[in-house]
Amino acid sequence: MKVLTQAVHFKADGKLLDFIQKKMDKLELFYDRVIDAEVFLHVLNTSEKENKMVELKLRVPGETFMVKKSAPTFEECVDLCADSMRRKLRQKNDKPKDPQE
Repeated sequence: MKVLTQAVHFKADGKLLDFIQKKMDKLELFYDRVIDAEVFLHVLNTSEKENKMVELKLRVPGETFMVKKSAPTFEECVDLCADSMRRKLRQKNDKPKDPQE
């Protein structure tokens, strides 16, 4: 899957980019018609421990799904986003193709 990762106001580490790519590739197991994914990495300007935020946009034919999560680390944010997106993709798979059925 094509994954575009954008780190806002900082340079993302190669290990983090590889981690994101692997997590996004696993999402294709739940819905095989994924077009691409966009991942935005933000460091929030707060004094709280949960100052990292990840926005995940996943494009499938006819729809775009979006999830935002924050946590103390980017890896944890990506895990939370991937879990949430996995649930959305399962719901999409479970819906009938034709509403008249």
